Amino acid sequence: MVIWIAFILFILLALIIDLGVFNRTPHVIETKEAGAWTSVWVLSALLFTGIIYLSFEHGWVSNPTGLSPRDAMIKYITGYLIELSLSIDNIFVIAIIFTSFSIPRKYQHEVLFYGILGAIVFRAVMIVFGVALINKFSWIIYVFGVFLLYTAFKMLVHKSEDYDPASSKMFRWIKKIFPVTHEMQGDKFFIRKDNKRLATPLFVALIIVELTDILFAVDSIPAILAITSDPFIVFSSNILAIMGLRSMFFLISGMLTKVRYINYSLVAILAFVGVKMLLSHHYVFPEWISLGFIVTALGCGVLASALLKGKVQH
Repeated sequence: MVIWIAFILFILLALIIDLGVFNRTPHVIETKEAGAWTSVWVLSALLFTGIIYLSFEHGWVSNPTGLSPRDAMIKYITGYLIELSLSIDNIFVIAIIFTSFSIPRKYQHEVLFYGILGAIVFRAVMIVFGVALINKFSWIIYVFGVFLLYTAFKMLVHKSEDYDPASSKMFRWIKKIFPVTHEMQGDKFFIRKDNKRLATPLFVALIIVELTDILFAVDSIPAILAITSDPFIVFSSNILAIMGLRSMFFLISGMLTKVRYINYSLVAILAFVGVKMLLSHHYVFPEWISLGFIVTALGCGVLASALLKGKVQH
């Protein structure tokens, strides 16, 4: 329990320092700053591998699945890479949302900050229910497997440019609840006009980012549950991947067209994880195969994007 409390306090402290110290004043996140913070979060996630090893070595966390420290470490790294790779598609959609509602770059970080805060809460709840379902109903893993294969197929045939947040059901639902204005007043989520309290585009973008992340979580949580159902590994790898999402957004949002084949890597990873779930009661893939497949798929996507010419539609 102590390691759980320490991890959650670390995340809360990082969020407080982020918004209260480094980003107290809204500003445009340049590539150099985004690259530095992305490196910090990736390095932190990799160093946390040592915490995972020590936690399972010394019994700092419960070990319901009987994992050895080495296996726990490999499962953590594999889960983290899955969550990090799936974040790339999330970044593409967030970029479309910001463009659609004309969110100034200097205010995008604040929207992402609160978006990440909500995502942590939602995913924690989904992880609790997901782990509970798998532990109580072993057949649910087949449902997750089929769902991931279906998601991989949708991702393969889906074109992201067809998505228009301003005409989506989400936006129409928000307008029914909150009066909306197209005016911006700094970083305010609400303004008063003609004695009416109106939601600004900043607030609308935040709500759509939150709802979109819930949809992405429906894909990503089953994906990591295919690797392990250990609550601490699932939670820590998921949250650390989310924490690095903001800086990664500013680092690669303008480079998405240069990694145009990465979408096929994500399709391959989801399909592999789906198949792994369907076969879980008949054949258990060695951990190094799962990790190796994910690294290879991502590497092939990046390499293909760098070497092959022409446009590929996501």
